[in-house]
Amino acid sequence: MTSAPASSGAADTAPTEPSSAPDTPAPTAANWQTLKTPDGKLQFDHPAEWTIKDRGAEATPGGVFLEVLNPGGKSLATLRTNVATSAECTPRIPYSVLDLVPVPALAQQGVTPHFIFELRLYPAEKDPTKANVMAYGLSSAPKPAGPDACPIFHYFTWPPGGASFGGVYNPLDTTPGNEPNVDTPEAYMNTAEYQNVKRMITSLRPAGQ
Repeated sequence: MTSAPASSGAADTAPTEPSSAPDTPAPTAANWQTLKTPDGKLQFDHPAEWTIKDRGAEATPGGVFLEVLNPGGKSLATLRTNVATSAECTPRIPYSVLDLVPVPALAQQGVTPHFIFELRLYPAEKDPTKANVMAYGLSSAPKPAGPDACPIFHYFTWPPGGASFGGVYNPLDTTPGNEPNVDTPEAYMNTAEYQNVKRMITSLRPAGQ
C-alpha cells in the first residue's frame, strides 16, 4: 500500500468526485528527459532536474525499483515492478477522490489503469497528523464508490504480476524548495510539483512507444 501520514488539511467530509482542473494550472518543467527502466520494458518522461535513483538491490527478484527525487532530495515517487498485488479490504473507511485520469498505454487484459490522487479519513485517529492519508499513483482497481472504500492500494497489472508508480502527499514535509502556503491537497494540485508528478506518472508506457 502506498500511504503516509498527512496533516488534517482536508476536512472530514463525504466522498467527492475528482475536482476540475485549475483555471490557471501551474507551469510544468521546461526540459524533460525519457528514462527506460533497467529491464528495458518500460519508460517514462521526467523533468531533467529531477534525479532517478536505482534501488535495484531492494527490488523483488526480477523486478525494478526506481525512486524519483527533486533537487532538494524530496522523494516524489517510486516505480516498482514484479510485485505482489493482493490486499485485504479491511477496514472500509471514508474517502475522497481528488483527481482521476486513465492511462491507456498500460492497458492489460482489457483493463485500463488510471492515475488517481485520493484521500482516506481516519476519524478515530487521535493524532491529527495521521487522521488523513493522501497518495497518488497508478491503479487498476475500480474507482472507489459508495460511502466508504478500502485503504489506499496503488498497484496496476503488469506482467508477470503487478507494478506500482506513485507517491504520497504530506503537507508537513519541510524539504527546501517546497512552495509556501500549500497545506491542503487542493492547493497542492495547483502547484508545479504536482503537475510535473502527474505528467511523469501518466507518461509511463511500454518501452519504445
